[in-house]
Amino acid sequence: MKNLMNLYDDLNWVDADEYFVGTKKKILRDGDEGKTILLKLPENFFMPPHSHITVEQNFVIEGEYTSNGILYPVGSYQIFYPGDEHGPFESKSGALILVIWDKIK
Repeated sequence: MKNLMNLYDDLNWVDADEYFVGTKKKILRDGDEGKTILLKLPENFFMPPHSHITVEQNFVIEGEYTSNGILYPVGSYQIFYPGDEHGPFESKSGALILVIWDKIK
């Protein structure tokens, strides 16, 4: 199998310093075609509104978060297009999010 990685094990997690203190990430793909990470949000996570220059997709795998007063539980999916402001994001109990960014055009 090519590039087999277990999403749920304790390997390959690093501090996600660009996020709220205590946030971890597992980089699944980082190349010319885009970037895919698992983002582990700690309890009381907060991130202010922001935007990107590419498409971003979010899948809630565990836990939940709120954004603009809307609750996104397990199984939720969101897509943001270039320039879309999204957030703020908050998670009282923490969450595991799969985040996918398309390549920059």
